[in-house]
Amino acid sequence: MCDIEKLQCLTDLHLHIDGAISVKNARKLAEIQKIEIPESDEELKKLLMVSPGCRDLNEFLTKFDFPGSLMQTEKGISWAVYNLLEELNDQGVIYAELRIAPQKHTLGGLNQEQVVLAAVDGINRSQVHANLILCCMREKDNRNENLETARLCEKYLGKGVGAIDLAGAEALFPTEDFSYVFSYAKILGVPITIHAGEAAGAGSVAVALECGAERIGHGVRAVENEEVMKALKESGAVIELCPTSNLITHAVESISEYPLRKFMNYGIPVTVNTDDPSVCGTDIKKEWQLLIDEFYLSNAEVKKILITSANAAFADETEKDWIRRMINNNFYGLDKQ
Repeated sequence: MCDIEKLQCLTDLHLHIDGAISVKNARKLAEIQKIEIPESDEELKKLLMVSPGCRDLNEFLTKFDFPGSLMQTEKGISWAVYNLLEELNDQGVIYAELRIAPQKHTLGGLNQEQVVLAAVDGINRSQVHANLILCCMREKDNRNENLETARLCEKYLGKGVGAIDLAGAEALFPTEDFSYVFSYAKILGVPITIHAGEAAGAGSVAVALECGAERIGHGVRAVENEEVMKALKESGAVIELCPTSNLITHAVESISEYPLRKFMNYGIPVTVNTDDPSVCGTDIKKEWQLLIDEFYLSNAEVKKILITSANAAFADETEKDWIRRMINNNFYGLDKQ
């Protein structure tokens, strides 16, 4: 089996900034914005981390209100991004794609463009290579906000932004209701990833593919339908797996049922990611260890998945070549083990 602790070439392609605010960083962000927060670390952790008895994705999503309130200024957003990337560097992550929903960070008077520029500033200050994925939201009456997010994706594509996404309560707001934003994104030439097949079934994945998704966030329930699995394979779309998150939200009930091998055996490319490390109480090496322990992943299999991440990254070819080179160098001498 692969010894994940030896690797310093990891990637995380599905990581929400507001789901990754540590206790330490929450205190600094509260100080920046002059917000009162609990003095006890335990009480603060309760605000940031989902409870053990989480029932579903809808309950899971309530944990984003508090960390979101800490990211309502340009300084706070930039600082949050920079410090998250520094934490990722300590975990052996060399490339990350950070998700942010600009419309969720306008409560303090910022507009969406200011939010994006503040997040890009945080990336530019860090040693970790990264890009943003701008999330549209599954909500009522926010068509204009979502279209503005798409416009900003196009404006800053290749300048710190890599793609557009759709996040939120999938079961309450079906993917097809937001096809308009992806039609617009395709006109603009913006790459697409979509949260699908998490709280809703395989049909949501099928709709995401119809919308032009090159990657599927979570996607685990695609295995419920053979035709959707075939469509995934034919499309070449890549699955962004987030194991701990999927277990917490009951998208999958147990790690033994996790569809990693089903995807791999079917020839559907997968990546391994954290989703919301602070909300879930995880990090990228814990995610890998969970899968290595359950599925006895070899060095060769872990390397293949990491190379898939490099190939699927919403980055230019120079960046992808660098990621692949770092992975190959890290695995030198380990490939036969």
